[in-house]
Amino acid sequence: MPDTAHTRSIAIGLIGAVALAAASCGGTGDDDGKRRAAAGAGLPRGSAKVSLDPADFSTQIDNPYWPMNPGAHWVYHEHENGSTQRIEVTVTSDTKKVAAGITGVVVHDVATEAGAKVEDTYDWYAQDREGNVWYLGENTTEYDDGKPASTKGSWEAGADGAQAGIIVPAHPEVGMTYRQEYYAGEAEDEGRVLSVDEQAQVPFGHWDDVLMTKDYTRLEPKLLEHKFYARGIGPVLTLTVSGGSGREELIDFTGAKP
Repeated sequence: MPDTAHTRSIAIGLIGAVALAAASCGGTGDDDGKRRAAAGAGLPRGSAKVSLDPADFSTQIDNPYWPMNPGAHWVYHEHENGSTQRIEVTVTSDTKKVAAGITGVVVHDVATEAGAKVEDTYDWYAQDREGNVWYLGENTTEYDDGKPASTKGSWEAGADGAQAGIIVPAHPEVGMTYRQEYYAGEAEDEGRVLSVDEQAQVPFGHWDDVLMTKDYTRLEPKLLEHKFYARGIGPVLTLTVSGGSGREELIDFTGAKP
């Protein structure tokens, strides 16, 4: 990641908000909470439009909470209502330029149950100069009895009013809130940092200093998830704490050299 002295704002429409929040800190070293709040004010929220310069983004994603090197491969088991799905996530060597003009790396997700495909998704991510990992959209297909049944939930930043969001902040601080994706009526997920010093235990291993987030959406008000990200690995555990009882846990991971 570049030196912060050379970092440019990628959320031009939010510069004023950040400046005002920073000014309220008074320049003292005692108001760390206000400083963190000021930093968080620059993150996208809700349906707010932000101006993003494609030159500020890269397909090289090295955020420690979710590095995405080509070839990296995660395997999860998702348990809910007595059934188990196997989810395989692979960072490909492919890239895609979305309608917003930003080029992202293509990540392929495949979910199966009892050997049958239930969902096949291509996600697009890019990292900005600060180190924030942005979610640029997805092309998803749900399957029924082995046949494509729906593409509901697909969206692309810059197309039909859809807005990119942040999936992992560059420097997570407790209390930060941010939009993860926005496509009106289809994809309106948001996140909030709850902790940066949690522990997580899954079949693949145990970690300390884990990032824990609260993930929610106004489209399903009762749905609430807690997600856990381990340094050098990425997502290791997702717990549905309201609106269901699912548990998605990492069972295998194969890293890839940068």
